[in-house]
Amino acid sequence: MKFKFVIVDDHPLFRGALKAALGMQPWDAEIIEVGDLESAKKLLLDIFDVDLVLLDLALNGVSGLTGLITLRALCPAIPIAVVSATDDLFTVRAALALGASGFISKSSTPDKIGLAVSKIFDGEIWSPPACEDESSLDAEHYELIACLRRLTPQQARVLGMMAGGMLNKQIAHELNVSEATIKAHVSAVLNKLGVESRTQAVIRFSRFKSDTATLNTELVEF
Repeated sequence: MKFKFVIVDDHPLFRGALKAALGMQPWDAEIIEVGDLESAKKLLLDIFDVDLVLLDLALNGVSGLTGLITLRALCPAIPIAVVSATDDLFTVRAALALGASGFISKSSTPDKIGLAVSKIFDGEIWSPPACEDESSLDAEHYELIACLRRLTPQQARVLGMMAGGMLNKQIAHELNVSEATIKAHVSAVLNKLGVESRTQAVIRFSRFKSDTATLNTELVEF
């Protein structure tokens, strides 16, 4: 059986290293590389037989976990493994709560990467061994992760777009739905996050340490 992987990372050297690590494993694979989120979106809409996406969180122009949220909502049937240098416990647990099939640290050896991918193909959820002990998570972390788990894929995507500074009209255009539909999604997001405004929702979402872009919190209330 031939597997098809898509690597989404804006650093050519790391894409090459990850491709080489995958190529060392005992499987026949086609490996496609893209360097930005928009290219990944277009590719995944055109190709339906992708077995695994390996996604970096720190893409240029992408705010933290919003890349994962976007691809998870766009292609819910395709497994996505986050591959990131930001591998603290909170970020790992949040990524898994948002639908990642695994979290692979960029410091992993080729053997560990191969093991992680194999486990994901077997239906398991992979995370760094150091993240198995959740004792360092405080109550606020647990609460926020629980809130994220309650979001539907579309609500999570709307939250990600809000975190990227998009207004309701822009989100509606991007998702090809009415502005009234987006207002309903925003209301649901605020309710599930336990906040009263878009600004509060974005600030709360920005707690993720993987957030590498400046969030625009000067948002217009709906």
